[in-house]
Amino acid sequence: MYRVTLLRSHLSLNHWFFQTLFVANLSLVACPAWSAPVEGISRSAIDLVEQRPPLKNGFVAEEMKAVGRGQEAEGRGQEAEGRRQEAEGRRQEAERTNRELGVKKQEPGQEPSMASSNQEALQRDAQDFKLKRTPDSVLDLDPRLIESSPVLQRWLKQVPDVLADIKRDPSFRTRLRVGYVQFPSSKNASGLNVGIEDIFVGRSGLTLSADYQTAFNGQRTAWGGDLRYYIRPLGSVINVAPVLGYRHLETTRYNTEGIHVGVRLLLVPSRTGAADLALTQSWVAPRSENEVGLTTLSLGYALTHNLRLSTDLQKQNSRVRSDSRVGINLEWMF
Repeated sequence: MYRVTLLRSHLSLNHWFFQTLFVANLSLVACPAWSAPVEGISRSAIDLVEQRPPLKNGFVAEEMKAVGRGQEAEGRGQEAEGRRQEAEGRRQEAERTNRELGVKKQEPGQEPSMASSNQEALQRDAQDFKLKRTPDSVLDLDPRLIESSPVLQRWLKQVPDVLADIKRDPSFRTRLRVGYVQFPSSKNASGLNVGIEDIFVGRSGLTLSADYQTAFNGQRTAWGGDLRYYIRPLGSVINVAPVLGYRHLETTRYNTEGIHVGVRLLLVPSRTGAADLALTQSWVAPRSENEVGLTTLSLGYALTHNLRLSTDLQKQNSRVRSDSRVGINLEWMF
């Protein structure tokens, strides 16, 4: 009995010892040296705490860097989302283009035909054209510059067919002329020349022309009007036009009038009236006793945008005699 009691006491003592040791360890963990009163801390611990550098500024800087990195990551995410939405918009626009072109998807195992290949090529071209005309490709120009440039306005609305425009746009212009003429075959009589050349009828190759020449001494007079129809496109460098009209001729030897027919060859080395050369062969009252043949060479050269200088050399042949005319004119171009 005594042994049992002694054993229990020994066990109780061991149990109390281990509990005390465990509680002491917890106290050291829960209450570190820096939280205890100064007098209860060893001098070495105090020195370690005092020698430690302050962390306030470094902590704030690190926190600001972390915030900046977060904002940068958020910006990249928004940019990626914008690119994704843009790609989705282009994909939808390409699908609409496919539907407009009527391109059908190829069935599995079906051999591609020539027509389908052409349709696919048209689809790719249309898609590339659509992508090139996205808002990203719009020119960043001053609105005042756009308003002052009709050509730029036209190009922004639709890209024109430049080659077709060159062919349709006349290489010569309507001209109002007034000048001095001399008649060498009539004792070098001098006179006046007034006329208008190539009034366009719509956008066709048909033009109207009229002229009047007279000598101051009354020995020579000529007037008439013609229709010219240019066969080739009006923008061509070389053009040919049949001539049909009415003309009156008067000299000291003979008078004649009637239908005026012929052909006109026009050479335009520089467009819009800057320079041109015309050769006309025609006949007045053809197949009659009073038939007169006219050979006219004209050369014009622009001095300014609207003003130019021209010369005329004309040979007038009849059964009675041969006459000539030389003139220099000042022309206003419309």
